[in-house]
Amino acid sequence: MRKEKIKVVIWGFGAMGSGMARMILKKQGFEIVGVCDRNPNYIGKSIFQILNVKKTQKQDVSVTPNIEDVVGSSSCDIVMLATDSFTAKAFPKIKWLVEKKVNVISTAEQMAYPKANEPEIAKAINELAIKNQVTVLGTGINPGMMMDLLVIAMTGVMENVDEVSVSRVNSLSPFGETVMEEQGVGLSVPSFLDKVKNGHLAGHVGFKESVSMIADAVGWKLTNFSQSMTPIITSVDRKSSFGLAKRGDVAGVDMVGEGEVDGKNIIHMRHPQQIEPQLGGVSTGDYITIKGSPEVNLRINPEIDGGKGTIAICVNMIPHVINARPGLKTMIDLPVPRAIMGDVRTMIEEEG
Repeated sequence: MRKEKIKVVIWGFGAMGSGMARMILKKQGFEIVGVCDRNPNYIGKSIFQILNVKKTQKQDVSVTPNIEDVVGSSSCDIVMLATDSFTAKAFPKIKWLVEKKVNVISTAEQMAYPKANEPEIAKAINELAIKNQVTVLGTGINPGMMMDLLVIAMTGVMENVDEVSVSRVNSLSPFGETVMEEQGVGLSVPSFLDKVKNGHLAGHVGFKESVSMIADAVGWKLTNFSQSMTPIITSVDRKSSFGLAKRGDVAGVDMVGEGEVDGKNIIHMRHPQQIEPQLGGVSTGDYITIKGSPEVNLRINPEIDGGKGTIAICVNMIPHVINARPGLKTMIDLPVPRAIMGDVRTMIEEEG
């Protein structure tokens, strides 16, 4: 077993980054050696004070606004990057980290399968990672697991796949301010429609990544992709930790994505997500139907918690990223995700 603990830096200490810290501090074989965030309420404070948890490691860690203060060559094994949704915005940070010769796990949705939207950046990341002998992975609950990797895994029991339909009905409540803004939570309906018309509202980021991952995994050539979004309007006031939607305003988005192969839409995705869905009489769930032989029908009720799921899959992939050959990886390149219930160091392969 590796003697030294896995040294982790967290860049971005919002809902996801702070959640990762909580999980890591409960696990054996990890050590958090740095946290970077520009929230003025956090700077200079101990992470144990911010999280309101007992100090469980010898070294205290204070939040710094400058990543340069915590990451240098060989200062850590991996950086958990929880700051962006888009590959282009995450790229400068990833490039800087990779050039410091540290592994990276990014929560940016597009980084789950970056070549879908940013093939040139994906190529650059891969080349930089190989040059610096480190590994980069983008993952999360979705994209990264529920609407793509899980679908791909289920096709493993099939002789033939004809059509894929995936639906994830989920709550946005666990997520932070960035996600609230991307989904238009709290906007008036006219403002929402105006932002959609002018391309200023992201909605769910990741449909193209999920569709492309599935197509590539099973050997389909994707010939076209399309998506649309409509507002989910609340009839009651709703409030989550980071979102507020008054009656008549937007509580989230209902999105549809379609992947075309040989002139026919055969990958279908629907993803209605909103804060406090139960207040609108909505039950959450994950649904997968794969037509072919044999047909697969998977139902999960309620949904796998999006916040906890994203936090867990990012942390649980740490040993697999450290073990991987250098380069840009996706979830279909690495071992099956699994919980870390023992000392994480037993999962690290010996060098040489």
